[in-house]
Formats: sequence, structure tokens, C-alpha cells
Amino acid sequence: MSTVTPRLPRPTPLILRGQRFDAAHPAVMGIVNRTPDSFYAPARHADNEAAVARAVQMVAEGVGIVDVGGVRAGQEGDWVESAEEIDRVRPVLAALRERIPHLILSLDTWRAEVADACAGLVDLVNDTWQGADPELLGVAAATGAGYVVSHTGGLPPRTDPVDVDYGPGDAVVDDVLRVLRDGAARAEAAGLPRERILVDPTLDFGKTTLDSLALVRNTASVVGLGYPVLQAISRKDFVGETLDLAVDDRLEGTLAATAIAAWQGATVFRAHDVRATRRVLDMVASIRGDRPPSKSIRGRP
Repeated sequence: MSTVTPRLPRPTPLILRGQRFDAAHPAVMGIVNRTPDSFYAPARHADNEAAVARAVQMVAEGVGIVDVGGVRAGQEGDWVESAEEIDRVRPVLAALRERIPHLILSLDTWRAEVADACAGLVDLVNDTWQGADPELLGVAAATGAGYVVSHTGGLPPRTDPVDVDYGPGDAVVDDVLRVLRDGAARAEAAGLPRERILVDPTLDFGKTTLDSLALVRNTASVVGLGYPVLQAISRKDFVGETLDLAVDDRLEGTLAATAIAAWQGATVFRAHDVRATRRVLDMVASIRGDRPPSKSIRGRP
């Protein structure tokens, strides 16, 4: 009886400062929130020392990229001006660059002013609000950083979705593909090479739970755009609503969605739980046939 090997999407690698993340070695992007009001309490770091210490711990747990942010994504919490955001994130990035020079650092911001203030300290600009500041892409290109192209349905920063409707069925997928394709083309036109452009379906942002589930289910279509794919799944509301669980109980749902997206070729996963995510990604990569087992002695002489 013959067997048929499934045809799996071949992801485009992400290459930042000479480090390569691909199907054999997907990246865990560890979340370090230099904020007092993150939606997930263990990710809140009210001072620089705590934020740096958490990043150092993540390295020991297998992180490939550390994503540092200074503003809560949703509408809850106080408004944070650019100057305060810079004061929160720049010292953390500077300390990490000095302490762990090889570590790939990402800045989670939608503001060009913040990215410019952190020039030379970051390898990736994670623009989670679909180019709300049109100058941000130019700052990333000018400083040699990579850039994350996102999809938020056109919502302004720190806006929760209300009355979202992309159409029947999985119509959201078509809209996401269009926006990501156009955004990636703009990034290439700005001078960024394809291997430094991440595309992110941006689950939950401007989306219902059904929309986010559809996008996880159709990760292969996003991979088919020909750019490295970021999936930010960790403990999000679509996981909570799907399983009717509070944020502290969403790990298993997060890891299930992570495995589905990794199987389809996503190569970067933004995560709170680094060690668990690292193990899931390595296992999926080995099942795909992209990564050899760490050891294989069972049944051998």
C-alpha cells in the first residue's frame, strides 16, 4: 500500500541580522510589555529591571525574538503619549542590546517617533495598527530594521472591534490577503528585502472570534503570499471566547491554534509562554519533516 505525503506550504524564511527563522526553526517572539496594564497580568512589567529580567529568562526558555512594547493594545487603560512610550521602551531595549548582543529585538509600536528614538537598538518594527502612522515604514527602512505588515480592518490604534462584518463565510480571509499583499508591496518599494518583511493577519484586531478562527484555519493562504508569516495567538480573546475561558486558562487553546498555524507554515509566533510554545513548534517542525528529532535511538541496536 503506497502512502501519500501531504503537500505542505514552504514558508519564506525571515532573516534578521544574519539569523534565519524558517520551517526547520520557527521563531518564538517573546512578549515583554513595559506597561502596568497588559491584559495578561504576568506580562506586566512596571519597571525596567523587571522587563529586562523577563527577557533574559525568555532566552533561557528558547526565545528567538523579544518584542518590547510600552502601550496596551486595547482601549482599556490610560492614554500614553509618545514621550512616555519612549521612556518606557528605550531603556529596556538598550539594556538588552548591551547584555545580550546577539538577541533579535523587536519594537511593538505604531508611532514613527518612537521607532526613530529607538533606531540602532531594534531589528524589527512591529507595526500592529496597519500603518496608522504613514511615516513608520520609512523609519524602519532607513534604520535597516525589518517591518511587520498588519491588518486591523482600518481601525485607529487602541480601538476594540464593534459591528465588524467582512461578509459571509470566510470573506475576512480575502480582505486580509489583499491588505497584507498591498502593505508588503509598499514595504518592498520602501527598500526592504522580502526576508525582512513579516505579514501578520493580526488576530482579534478589527475581527470577531469567527474571523480569527477562519484566519488560523487559512494560515496557508497567508503563507502563500510569499513572505514570512507572524501569528500572534497567545491567550487572545478569540481563544477565550471559543473555549469560554478567562485569560489565565487559555494556554492549551493557544497551543492548539499555534500547532495548526505552524503546520501550515507560519514561522514566527508571538507568545507569553515561551518554553511551551518552543516545544510545540519544534514538535510540529519534526512532524512536518523539516527538523530532525533531537535524538532517535528507540528501536535501534
